[in-house]
Order: sequence, then structure tokens, then C-alpha cells
Amino acid sequence: MPGRHSTDAAQQLHSEPRYRQLARILANAIAEGEEGEYPPGSQLPSETELLERYAVSRNTVRQAVAELRRMGLAVSQQGKGTYVRQEPEQTHAIKRTLIRKGKRLELGHPFTKAETVTVTRGHARGTIAHLIGRGAMHTLTAERLIIDEETGVRAAALTVIPFDIADEVPALAERPDAHPEELYAMLTTAGHTLSFWENVTARTPRPDEQAALGMADTILITHRVTEDQDGRALLVEELRISAESASLSYRITPTTPKRG
Repeated sequence: MPGRHSTDAAQQLHSEPRYRQLARILANAIAEGEEGEYPPGSQLPSETELLERYAVSRNTVRQAVAELRRMGLAVSQQGKGTYVRQEPEQTHAIKRTLIRKGKRLELGHPFTKAETVTVTRGHARGTIAHLIGRGAMHTLTAERLIIDEETGVRAAALTVIPFDIADEVPALAERPDAHPEELYAMLTTAGHTLSFWENVTARTPRPDEQAALGMADTILITHRVTEDQDGRALLVEELRISAESASLSYRITPTTPKRG
């Protein structure tokens, strides 16, 4: 027989869309913090427990839990359940700046360790194809897991080289797995004047990313495009990193718009 708490809670769900109301009830309980029913880090009741307590359907429970995740109040761990989000420890700032030293460009925050690089040939698709801007062309892709030994932050990095650029700069085709700083030097030596821009997005990590990178709920994805003096994409670099362990830091340099 349901207790008074369950009956009162179920009655609260009759006046408005149920999943929103259930999410709000749970959010209010979470907001009570350490003294509440669901303190930070605690596991929320299972789907079955919630649907029985609040007399709602399983779909309503799932929508409500999804709403809590959207609100940033809960995280789901595959095969384990859903937990109240804890305030993350101070994140490590990853400097996304480039430093010019003579003719060389150096990364503002170089990762200090990398696993074996995997190089593949394929076609540019999706975001990468859009950033290159020349359709689903052939590419060389170098993929590596990188680790910052000082902070322990792990990230996945891709470097994508369009075939037409590799044809123009044979050094790129010979060493597509070279460090980005070396790739910049190859392009500069070949006579290109380099400029850069970067785009940042976020999404939920895939299971393989959760395992390899220790990501729980949100993954930051940066795409850095290296362009030549004519605005043609020469390289695309992708970095995937946990939003809970790292933040991205940029130096902003004012620019003068080109006159049309």
C-alpha cells in the first residue's frame, strides 16, 4: 500500500504534463542538497520505483529523467543507473592558443603523452567535409589518444589532411602522423601563409568515448581549421575532451575586417 509521500506526490502530477511535473518534483528534491532525499552523487530510484511511487508510465519516467539530464541535474551511467550530478572539481584549462617563435608555431598547451597513432585513408564526411568545403574528397586521417601527464586529462585527437593538399606538399603524405606543430612547419616551408579558426560544439559521449576518455555526460569537440592565404582549408584538427575535466581557454586577438 503506497505511503502518504507517494500519494501526495502522485496527486501533484494530475494538473500539468506529467513528465515535466515529475522532473520538477525530482529537481526540487535534488535542490535540497545534502539534507535532501537525493544528495549530490546519490543514485536516483530506478524506473520501476519511480513509476510505482508516482503512478505514471515508464515513458513518463524516462522523459522526466531525460529532462533532469537536460537541466544538468543528473547523469546516467550505462548499466548502472542515473545519479545526481556532483559539482565537478575545478576543471583544467586547456590553452587553445598558438605561440609564434621565430618561424615556428607552437601549441599553447601541448599534451605530453600520446598513444600509437593510427593513420587511415577515407573520404571526408559530415562536419569534416563541411569544414574542408570541397565535398566528400579523399583524406588522410591520423588518430591518437593524448594525455596531459601533469593533470591526467585525456583527449582524442584527429588530424585530417585533404588529398589535394598532400599532393601539393609531399611531406604531409609521407608523415601524416606528425605532431601538428610539425605539420604547420611543413605547410609554411611549402610557401603557405597560415591562418586559423576554431569551432566548439558539445554532445553526449558514445560508449567507446566514455570508456577511453573517462567521460560521463558531456563531451566538448573542437575543430581547428588551418587555412592558406586564399582561405582554402589545408588541415582540420578535431579534439574531443570531457567537459567535466577540462575547459578550453583562448587568447582573443582583435582583427580588422577585410574590405570587400
